[in-house]
Amino acid sequence: MLFKKRQGADGLKWRLIGRGGKLFIDMLFVGSRIEVRHQAPINDLLASRRFILAFWHARILLVSYALKNWQGASLVSDSADGEIIAQILQRQGQVTVRGSTNKGGMRALARMIKEMRDHHRPGGVVPDGPQGPRHKVQPGIIYLAQKSGYPIIPVTYSAKNRWVLDSWDRFIIPCPATACLLVYGRPVHVPPISGTNQIASSSRALEEELMRITRMADRHFGHHLIE
Repeated sequence: MLFKKRQGADGLKWRLIGRGGKLFIDMLFVGSRIEVRHQAPINDLLASRRFILAFWHARILLVSYALKNWQGASLVSDSADGEIIAQILQRQGQVTVRGSTNKGGMRALARMIKEMRDHHRPGGVVPDGPQGPRHKVQPGIIYLAQKSGYPIIPVTYSAKNRWVLDSWDRFIIPCPATACLLVYGRPVHVPPISGTNQIASSSRALEEELMRITRMADRHFGHHLIE
């Protein structure tokens, strides 16, 4: 954990962190050449705003930048590190729901569904967050899709020049003004009534599709995906 969470998370320190974080991300991508692939087949679905985006924890930066001001609802862990992410996302025009699929998970998912339905917002979930294991889909996003009726759209990105942090998720930070590739995957539809086998099957389908498009994005720049 990078910061210890204290009372008054909406105070000056956190606001400054949020503003600084958004500015940092804007500066990373302001001169970047961002190519988007495989969006055309899902344009109607994106326009409907009835979907859940899924992206790996390590690939947050460009996804949040590309979709700033989309007024989505993003599930963010109720931790100090999550507070940093929440502050940045809010300044990128998103609504954040605090919680995770592990700690207070069902309450957080219920708030997500209410936010999505009542305010016509798409959802955003990091299926291997907040602490991993890396590249392993946790079932919370499948329950969210089941209960909301929204399909899951996998999305990922890679960058030509980048730093890869020595963290549990191998977090990626693109170098400023580098070429980037954002890739959408095939939607995963979860049946409204799902037993244990169906939840596991949908989790595998999402995991495999996220891994497929992430390998594709990395190979485009000659990188090897650290699995």
